[in-house]
Amino acid sequence: MKPPIASPAAEQTRNALVTAALRLFGLQGFDGTSTREIAAAANANIGSIAYHFGGKDGLRMAAADHIVTTIQSIAAPAIGQIQEALETGMSPADAHRRLDVVVERMVGFIAARPEAGEIVLFVLRELSRPSAALDRIYAGVFEPVHRQLCLLWEQATGEPAESERTRLTVFTLIGQAVYFRIGREAVLRRMGWNEIGPGEAGKLVEVIKGNLDAIVAARRRDRP
Repeated sequence: MKPPIASPAAEQTRNALVTAALRLFGLQGFDGTSTREIAAAANANIGSIAYHFGGKDGLRMAAADHIVTTIQSIAAPAIGQIQEALETGMSPADAHRRLDVVVERMVGFIAARPEAGEIVLFVLRELSRPSAALDRIYAGVFEPVHRQLCLLWEQATGEPAESERTRLTVFTLIGQAVYFRIGREAVLRRMGWNEIGPGEAGKLVEVIKGNLDAIVAARRRDRP
């Protein structure tokens, strides 16, 4: 028998609870956040958490699923194009251009989109105290996206995708984008910016792409 279709009001409540939990778990931690606080932030009855998620742990997993879905929707076009290009073949120059596109999309989302702040805080909490939610985020986002970027790096530089050096290099590329979110306040103060909007994000992209270009050129020279 098919499960009943949720009413628009029930779906709205469910989404509000996930959004509130994502923000509060990121700000206060899982143990430091009560279900009462989450329900109040979502303007929902506290009993709706048990109804929709079975409890606080289920809500944590739903927040993790929301992160996976959000990032997959942003990364999917680029990753799909990468996979297609890998299957049909591409030149080093084409692979390099695709890395540039990935950098631009990463910075545009992580540094400039408001909702990225809540996602990053939640993930940082999970990384510091791993739970089953981190397992789900890792399997749904971290591992597959990182693996695709490593394959793209191999095409761009000739270095083996699964070598230790390649995997660490790809982490550094991602880390540059993430820093501008976790170090956002320091960046704003030092740069004299009021925000990181599209204009500021464009400047970040230009710098990170320059770093990428320099690394790719150096690694190509290193190849025998």
